[in-house]
Amino acid sequence: MKFVNDGGALAFSHRGEQGRIESWGRDALRVRATRGREFSGHDWALTEPVEPASAQIVIEETELRDGDGSFVRRERASITNGRIRAEVNHAGVLSFFRDGSLILREHFRDYDGAISRESRCLKLAAREWKGLPGGSEYQLKVRFESGKGEKIFGMGQYQDDCMDKKGCLLELAQRNSQISIPFALSSLGYGFLWNNPAVGQAVFGSNYYEWTALSTREMDYWITAAGSPRDVLERYTAVTGRAEMFPEDLMGLWQCKLRYRTQEEVLAVARKYREEGIKLDQIVIDFFHWTVQGDWRFDETYWPDPKAMVDELHAMGVKVVVSVWPTVDRRSENFVPLLDRGLLMRTERGALQTYDYEGDCVELDAFHPEARQYIWEACKKSYYDIGVDAFWLDNTEPDLGAYDQEHYRYCDGPALSIGNLYPQMFSRAFYEPMSRLQEAPVVNLLRCGWAGSQKYGSVIWSGDIPSTFEAFYDQLQCGLNMGLAGIPWWTCDIGGFMTDDAEDPDFRQLLIRWFQFAVYSPILRMHGDRGPHNIPPLDHRGWGGGYLHTGHPNELWSYGQENYAIMRRYFDLRLSLRDYIKSLYQEAHENGSPLLRAMFYQFPEDPRCWELQDQYMFGAKYLAAPIFRLNQFRREVYLPAGCWRLTSTGEVFQGGRAVTVDAPIEYMPVFERI
Repeated sequence: MKFVNDGGALAFSHRGEQGRIESWGRDALRVRATRGREFSGHDWALTEPVEPASAQIVIEETELRDGDGSFVRRERASITNGRIRAEVNHAGVLSFFRDGSLILREHFRDYDGAISRESRCLKLAAREWKGLPGGSEYQLKVRFESGKGEKIFGMGQYQDDCMDKKGCLLELAQRNSQISIPFALSSLGYGFLWNNPAVGQAVFGSNYYEWTALSTREMDYWITAAGSPRDVLERYTAVTGRAEMFPEDLMGLWQCKLRYRTQEEVLAVARKYREEGIKLDQIVIDFFHWTVQGDWRFDETYWPDPKAMVDELHAMGVKVVVSVWPTVDRRSENFVPLLDRGLLMRTERGALQTYDYEGDCVELDAFHPEARQYIWEACKKSYYDIGVDAFWLDNTEPDLGAYDQEHYRYCDGPALSIGNLYPQMFSRAFYEPMSRLQEAPVVNLLRCGWAGSQKYGSVIWSGDIPSTFEAFYDQLQCGLNMGLAGIPWWTCDIGGFMTDDAEDPDFRQLLIRWFQFAVYSPILRMHGDRGPHNIPPLDHRGWGGGYLHTGHPNELWSYGQENYAIMRRYFDLRLSLRDYIKSLYQEAHENGSPLLRAMFYQFPEDPRCWELQDQYMFGAKYLAAPIFRLNQFRREVYLPAGCWRLTSTGEVFQGGRAVTVDAPIEYMPVFERI
């Protein structure tokens, strides 16, 4: 094993592997390794400039007992940056310490000539490189010891009921409603970013942890040892970026449904909101307002004067959001130009098709700068130049006919190597030019993201989810872990997306419970496909804005007077919280704190708070306890130490204990910390 102090970084080499550990932000280290001669130069999620740090590097010899009982001298090295220290032993095994205490160590089970726990005959390396036949990439596995009693949070969004990801196998791949953001926050006081956009998996087993990249050229991860969850997230967002300050005029109600088919439908809804005295911040025009996918313009048959529509909405104080997909139908006016210029995704074999919903489609290659420029120029001409304020960038995983990642390729490499970065690259096609053209912060709505997406104006929502109480419960886990992965601008479809019968009283109860939760979340947004699908199409051409189905009405007044009255009161409550919500967005902008907070984020010293996943903090002041079961009208809530006021009754409780309170359909239990 060879160690070198390389300009303040600890470089090491061993049996054809080159490694480098260097300071990267406060109390943090970046760790890379490659089987090649040099590193790629990609910083991936580590986009932000960091202040130079004076790391302490120590290279020394030590005596170890060999297998025959004799002593041998071996080199080892360490690098220290603030509270974190990394040690590399003679076999190349890495260990990480916070303030001298071990927090993470690579899992190594091979005979290394010394008597130790790791010295076994399993031939299991901490870093396992397997060359892919015929290429320059490797399948890489990196293993770590499993922390006893450790809990793991973050990692983005997975549709399950596990807030604590210890014991979970997580696919590192993007899907509709699955968002892979490979940042793990540990209860042991560290944060770990797998700084690699390759498709793979992360396993947080009881015996060991394993990170896998199915196709990559180097290992790259970042680790900080900061202590509290707040400090960990602050250091993580300092190196990956933070969200801008969220506009105050978007903190109220966003209105959407599947789907407004004509400009008159849109205007009628906005006018009705005005008549009802409800301030609508944004209205969203969903998919197939176009002719075919990839035309990126209104179908003139049903949207004859979109500029006049936008102007009227603006006069009412309503901003306009338009859906844009990266899919390009072969019938589109843009298909041949994009194909000829090499600006579409490629398939590794067979026919060129990547998506088959409502057309024979191929996705845009968002890694290609010319492709990003092409779609922006088309959308600027059709939408932005007539006053459209923002874009709903849907299907940005991208959604694929089949998630066979080994079958797709981009200009920068195979989807297996870089595919998880696609949604962020697509968002930048709009964020970057809009940032140059407007003074107000860019706020676009996306269905997916990756590490660092928070800095590209992305409100990320949780995708096409069922309208069930079980899915509702899962969304809380999604929202909390997205916040812990650095994404403060998160939302979900109120009531879920896929509704069989909007008249069903059980669904309407779910909708009310979900709306109550959404008032105490970052974005208040109505959306959903409200069945049954029995509304006749406007025409039968088989293409264009009139033929595709639409859902039933989804405005606040669409679900009966009693439910409307409840949602109306909660809407007024949302408006009364505007100054408080603004302060939460300011905090997210300044230090990366999420608005939707796990209990332990606010109360890390309370062991009970590390176990709770059915209640949360909305900022530091409000404890919210959603109702996740049909016909549940009471529930238990744990109150941390302190004094708490139940907002529905004014009753005051002393914390440090669980209490049971009423939860009539009119109220979700919320406690104010006083």
